[in-house]
Amino acid sequence: MKLGVYNAILHDRPLPEALKAVAEAGLNGIEINSGGFLPPVHIPNIDEILTSDTARDDFLGQFEGTGVQIAGLNCNGNPLHPNAEIGDKHAEDVRRSIKLAERLGQDRVVTMSGLPGGEPNTKHPNWIVNAWNSAALDVWDYQWDIAVPFWREMDRLAADHGVKVALELHPQNLVFTPLDIQKLVEMTGATHVGVELDASHLFWQHMDPVKAVRYLGDLVFHSAAKDARVNPNAAYRSVLDNHFRRLSPDEPRTNLGGDEWANEWPAYGESAWDFVAVGVGHDVEYWADFLEALYDVDPEMWVNIEHEDTSMGRIEGLEFASKTLHEANKILEQRLAVRAIQ
Repeated sequence: MKLGVYNAILHDRPLPEALKAVAEAGLNGIEINSGGFLPPVHIPNIDEILTSDTARDDFLGQFEGTGVQIAGLNCNGNPLHPNAEIGDKHAEDVRRSIKLAERLGQDRVVTMSGLPGGEPNTKHPNWIVNAWNSAALDVWDYQWDIAVPFWREMDRLAADHGVKVALELHPQNLVFTPLDIQKLVEMTGATHVGVELDASHLFWQHMDPVKAVRYLGDLVFHSAAKDARVNPNAAYRSVLDNHFRRLSPDEPRTNLGGDEWANEWPAYGESAWDFVAVGVGHDVEYWADFLEALYDVDPEMWVNIEHEDTSMGRIEGLEFASKTLHEANKILEQRLAVRAIQ
């Protein structure tokens, strides 16, 4: 498989240094953030690139001779947020990223389905986790009525530009399970909207990413390699544990748009579950199974490391994950050789 990294973990350095770190980790691709929750640190002149061939060529020239190529664009955000200051901006980031992908010779844009409010004139999203009552289904129907026209529009735009939009199955989104993406595709008639399979968000929901890939098949367009570990105290905290701390304005914190900010995660080891480096939560054999499932969908699919393990440094975690995936890829190659002679 083609192995790369999502560049958010390398936003602390300029693009040339980030490309060097990717190459030194033995990876060949970099998925570049192009808006949404995070600013496009490594591609700040998007509007110029969209209109100027010189600006586009200058940007692409930074990759020449590095051994690293662009491995998709990423604009994860909430394009359906009921607060227009956030939702409208993130929606425009999706549109702009689709156009930018074509300009850069790319055909994958990663984002999220988004999450509307639960009723008209509200400012906050409403995530229905368990729709056991009729009122929850009323909210859900209202949200789908908002999502379907938007994603029908995005599908047409993506088709016009030769791009496929890969939605991460991320909690706190309308689409966060395999059944949800099937529903979205059915309701929109989409041909260019599918899944970015991030294993970590399935692990903590107690799903099996390998079986999810097999189930979704051609709806899997792209993949993120991120691991998760469910901790023993999930036995009494549950995997829906909500012990997050609000960070104050005088503390370092990440803006998510408007006046929304990322909270502090429960302390490492005290949380019900943690994002961990690839290979910490699941062994190499499992990741070989994961790569094999992806290979059977598309041998040319990018599998990009997303490092969010707070127990490891940026480069330390990147190198650890890369080592795991390379070992898993070798196992995959051995399996494919056996399959070829059977």
